[in-house]
Amino acid sequence: MTYEGQWLRNMPATKAISGFEHLGYQVVTREGSHCVLKHPERGLLVLPFHRDTVKAAIILDALRKAS
Repeated sequence: MTYEGQWLRNMPATKAISGFEHLGYQVVTREGSHCVLKHPERGLLVLPFHRDTVKAAIILDALRKAS
């Protein structure tokens, strides 16, 4: 999968969350297997937080919602 000309791959949940924090999102809560992130202007995002990786399709969907 590509996002603006760059390859997007599956990645650990912690790395995905860190990337969204870099975009201005803050972790609101992490309950069970999901993490809720909030941006002051763009609203909420929910990402799965599992021990293994987050699929690239989920990250791409979240990036589309974030922009």
